[in-house]
Amino acid sequence: MTGELFSPLHLRSGQVLKNRIAKAAMEENMAGDGQLPDEQLFTLYRQWAAGGTGLLITGNVMVHAEALTGPAGVVLDERAPLEPFTEWTEAGKSGGGAIWMQINHPGRQVASGMPGVVWGPSDIGVSLGKHSSRFGRPTAMTAQQIDDTVTRYAVTAHRAEKAGFDGVEIHAAHGYLLSQFLSPLVNKRTDRWGGPLENRARMLLDVVRAVRAAVSPSFAVAVKLNSADFQRGGFDAEDARQVIEMLEPLGVDLVELSGGSYESPAMTGRSTDTRTRAREAYFLDLAEDLVTTSPIPLMLTGGITRRGTAQKVLDSGVAVIGMGTALAVTPDLPDRWRGGREADRRMRPVKWSDKALASAASMAQVRHQMRRLARGSRPRPGTHPAIALVAEQRRQRTALRRYRAWLTEPRGAA
Repeated sequence: MTGELFSPLHLRSGQVLKNRIAKAAMEENMAGDGQLPDEQLFTLYRQWAAGGTGLLITGNVMVHAEALTGPAGVVLDERAPLEPFTEWTEAGKSGGGAIWMQINHPGRQVASGMPGVVWGPSDIGVSLGKHSSRFGRPTAMTAQQIDDTVTRYAVTAHRAEKAGFDGVEIHAAHGYLLSQFLSPLVNKRTDRWGGPLENRARMLLDVVRAVRAAVSPSFAVAVKLNSADFQRGGFDAEDARQVIEMLEPLGVDLVELSGGSYESPAMTGRSTDTRTRAREAYFLDLAEDLVTTSPIPLMLTGGITRRGTAQKVLDSGVAVIGMGTALAVTPDLPDRWRGGREADRRMRPVKWSDKALASAASMAQVRHQMRRLARGSRPRPGTHPAIALVAEQRRQRTALRRYRAWLTEPRGAA
């Protein structure tokens, strides 16, 4: 068991991961002044780097300064200074592993109180019943806006490499912009970006091509993809299989499989679909089908907390196991596994009947643990989810005021 979990993985770019354990992206929402990484993130990533993972993937870094998933999101565009990002890479590499930057655009998943733009493939808003008003109403993107956004991804990837990152992961899951284009429920376009899957996948494929052309051959390029959206009539496992085949000729090193969106939060174990009722490795059943045909190594994320579960995932043919919450609670979990130990604490589960609210509280709980790690404190997984959620909402209000002010300030070229 130890030999496989802790064996190296050689990627097509030539990059070698020292083991098969990755810290999957979690949205930290911890940007400092100027929407830049600061000492909080550096401290957090040094802790994870010291814990034995082979790969650290950052929380989503935004490619468009006017389109953030949250007001404390980190932005890396053509005008951001690189020095803070270089320090971030140094922290992430301090344990001998690799660090990749997840790059993202929220599309329509932007809170209603946020300044900037709310875009989507179509003008269909996020549907959360009584919570739908939490999100802004999107406008359908023009061809020029699509082209400009593709360029933004390439600029961010190029600058991430200049800052010292080992790779990027393009986020095309969890209902964000590229996932929205893939979804037949959200993408109702009748032009070359809508209709059949090859059209709905066009923006993702263009982004991958642009990113691959903007970075060196030895720089890793990965894609995070839903194994399914877990909504009737939405993006499903057969769509995922076809998209993976489309990605293979483009030089993609790794595809991370997850699932869900804000409308069906399967990534937190709270989907509206029965296929993620497993307490661990939520998407393993779907991944087992995809791994038999995938020409690209796969990474699976979602609910993995125990070494035995991780080994089961690897035994299925998956190349890398990704963990989020487990590492927010136990940042040295890989080293524990190497020594034959397990985590001695678990996150307090959120059992609220309101799935949207429960998902928000679960994410607030995770951010609460990350903030404690960033202060040099031990995680406190028993924190009541309501307390974590209220504290998160207060921080978001403060961050929103700062973000609004930042957007109005003149920004010169870096």
